[in-house]
Amino acid sequence: MESLDEFDRVVAAGGLAGHRVQSVDLTDRTFALLGADTTDSVFLGCAMEPDAAAKIRAGGALVFPPIPGLPFDPYRGSLYDPDELFAGLNDAHGYGATPDARTYDWYQRTKSDGDIFSSMLRSIHDDAVSDALDEHLAGAQVVGIMGGHALERGTPDYAGAARLGRTLARDGLTVATGGGPGAMEAANLGAYAAPFEDEMLDAALELLAKAPHFAPSVTDWARVAFDVRQSWPGGGASVGIPTWFYGHEPPNPFATHIAKYFINALREDGLLARSRAGVVFLPGAAGTVQEIFDNATPNYYGSRGEPTPMVLVNRAHWTERLPAWPLLQALAAERPMAARIALVDSVDEAPEALARLRAKASVSATNP
Repeated sequence: MESLDEFDRVVAAGGLAGHRVQSVDLTDRTFALLGADTTDSVFLGCAMEPDAAAKIRAGGALVFPPIPGLPFDPYRGSLYDPDELFAGLNDAHGYGATPDARTYDWYQRTKSDGDIFSSMLRSIHDDAVSDALDEHLAGAQVVGIMGGHALERGTPDYAGAARLGRTLARDGLTVATGGGPGAMEAANLGAYAAPFEDEMLDAALELLAKAPHFAPSVTDWARVAFDVRQSWPGGGASVGIPTWFYGHEPPNPFATHIAKYFINALREDGLLARSRAGVVFLPGAAGTVQEIFDNATPNYYGSRGEPTPMVLVNRAHWTERLPAWPLLQALAAERPMAARIALVDSVDEAPEALARLRAKASVSATNP
């Protein structure tokens, strides 16, 4: 249970025995807790009155109380949104005062101190985020867009990534990115722009160019993004999956649903595993190369079922500067994944290539 409404329905139906209650404020449900059967139930981070906590423990419940002083809720039952992570951005201390920045500071202090309690809190948090992400994406056709964080606003490549995100969102796909700046932000911006007239994206790109990069000031970079959101509220939905592991790299404010992790490996594998409608790889450096082959490995072995489409964008980049494409082709040779990979010259060709590969995948699934 992750809400008071769920809690009230279960109590009314006969009790809490064997149930799990996750990050629900129960301070106004003392009477219900005192009268409920809580045998083998578990309460994760639920605020409640001391008498109620004592009673349910005595009744066989396992209680993990809220942890005071943490800048994050390890037991959270939902994904983050930009307003939550960037709360306080407009205060005097700017980004440094936000929950996102304070959580990164906590992580920096605790990641190497050997404290098993801090390690446990990070693991519980990331598992809770994964659970919330699976609930959010249930039934969605998720397409991943991968690319480097260094891509600056105001550049043609940034605009191209934004157009890609917009096109895929308008095609009914759920855009998912690594949730950071650069190409990731551009793709989330494009999905945000999908419900509006085309002119909205052009105007937003012009506004964002005032703060091209998150360095030297994350505050200025983020504030311009929120100016865009305020000018065009109610944009299209998309997912960002960033990490506090890269603390210098803030989440972008255009992903409407954010699954932020402490453990980067869990975040990367989870993003690719959930992108069952395919992945588009924009030009990037070491991180994007790693993501290409993290995606290629289960496609090669078939460990996640049918291979998923992979589209690499920018022929010169992936055959000359960082020649990942020849190796990908060699791996795919004489395997089912050979029909699910494509290399295109420009980002505007990527949606058609992805649709073609998805159609092949659909035919293969229908005719095994």
